[in-house]
Amino acid sequence: MTIFNFALIRSVRSLPNLILLLGLPAAVVVLPVGGWHGLPLGYHFYGILLLFSASKLVHMIMEDRKNKMMTRIGVAPVTHFKYLSQNLLAFGLLLVGQSAVVTISAWLLHADVFGSLIQLFSMFSVFSVTAISFSLAWCSMFRQPESSTAVMLGIILIMAVLGGTLFPIQAMPASLQKIAMLSPTYWFHEGIMLAKNGGLFAEQLTPLGILLLFAIAFMLIGSRRKLA
Repeated sequence: MTIFNFALIRSVRSLPNLILLLGLPAAVVVLPVGGWHGLPLGYHFYGILLLFSASKLVHMIMEDRKNKMMTRIGVAPVTHFKYLSQNLLAFGLLLVGQSAVVTISAWLLHADVFGSLIQLFSMFSVFSVTAISFSLAWCSMFRQPESSTAVMLGIILIMAVLGGTLFPIQAMPASLQKIAMLSPTYWFHEGIMLAKNGGLFAEQLTPLGILLLFAIAFMLIGSRRKLA
């Protein structure tokens, strides 16, 4: 698992990555309850933070491609599948671990807000995988990390709007509400509200299942082999 270990070390030795993985989540857990959704503000915006974190991590693969690492892998005894899967596994472990810390913090600081912490952690974990897959699919369409990052910021902002992060989904026109259902953030918000209400876990299966379908589709798009 040499590639896996290297991906973990490389991910946490960068100051911007440490801020995303440790600094901002620390701020997430202490923000008060507010807004129309009745959630702690930090947890309401946590999905957007996961998208930014996943984007920053996956862009390291683009840096490898830019530095011709992918070309060297093509002639080395390491397969492209092994390289990609172990990098993504490392990224996923970091974000799921971050989600576990944020969920435990919810138990310590906001236990009266969330009806089911298991549902909350499940939603965070599955959305982490979806965010990584989405970032991989997005990066596969660009050759330069700089251009991908610039456009990605705008895409995440649009997803925040469609997901109900900036204002209630119910305030959107009916046609836009239907379009919003094509965004993973919409289902993330639905899952968070279900965790807040603490209903049956069976109700959580719909947003979780749809997010997993998004993850599979994005992974198929993003895992295409590109060596140049």
